[in-house]
Amino acid sequence: MARYTGADCKRCRREKTKLYLKGAKCDSPKCPIELRPYPPGEHGRARTKDSEYLLQMREKQKATRIYGILEKQFRGYYEEAHRRSGKTGENLLRILESRLDNVVYRAGFAASRDMARQLVRHGHFLVNGHKVDIPSYRVSENDIIEVRKKSVEMTPFIVARETHGERQVPAWLEAIPNQMRILVHSLPARQVIDTAIQEQLIVEFYSKV
Repeated sequence: MARYTGADCKRCRREKTKLYLKGAKCDSPKCPIELRPYPPGEHGRARTKDSEYLLQMREKQKATRIYGILEKQFRGYYEEAHRRSGKTGENLLRILESRLDNVVYRAGFAASRDMARQLVRHGHFLVNGHKVDIPSYRVSENDIIEVRKKSVEMTPFIVARETHGERQVPAWLEAIPNQMRILVHSLPARQVIDTAIQEQLIVEFYSKV
C-alpha cells in the first residue's frame, strides 16, 4: 500500500497548524512550525488567496494527514458516513476515531498515530482476545483492547506506562496502564472529539466532486 514517506513536519507547515504527527516533538521549541510558521517551498511566504474551494480541500487534506489515511480510503469513509443516518460530518469523525490505531494513540499507548499504526501492524494488540494487526480495524462499544503478554515489556509499552497521564484520555475510552488494557465504553459523540477539523467543509468539498 502506498504511504507518504516525506517529512511529517512539512505537512504541518503546509496546513499552517500543528497536526501532532511527531509526538513529543510537537510540544517542544524544536517544532518546525514554531520556527517557520509558513508553508514549505520557494513560495511558502507568498500570500495566496484562499478561495472557498481551497479552504474545503485543505480541510480534507488536514483530516487525511492527521489520521494518516490515503485519499481512496478517506473517500470510502465519507461515502459510508453519507449513507448512515445523522450528520455526515459527525459520522465521518466517529468512523475515523474508531480506528484501532487512533484508539491506541488516544489511550496514550503510543506517542503518535504513526507509532500506533506500526505497533498494531506488528501484531502487539488483542481485541476481545483475538490478535488484530489491521490499523483500520473499527472498534465497537464494550470492546476490550490489550497488549499481548509477550509484548508488554517492550520499550514502547514501558515508556507508555511511565508517561501515562501526560496526555488526557477521552471519556469514551478507559486506559488501564498497569494491565496495558483499553476499554471502549462507547463511540464518541462530536462534542468530545477534540480534533481541530471543520467537518462541514469536508462535506461541502465532496458534495462538489
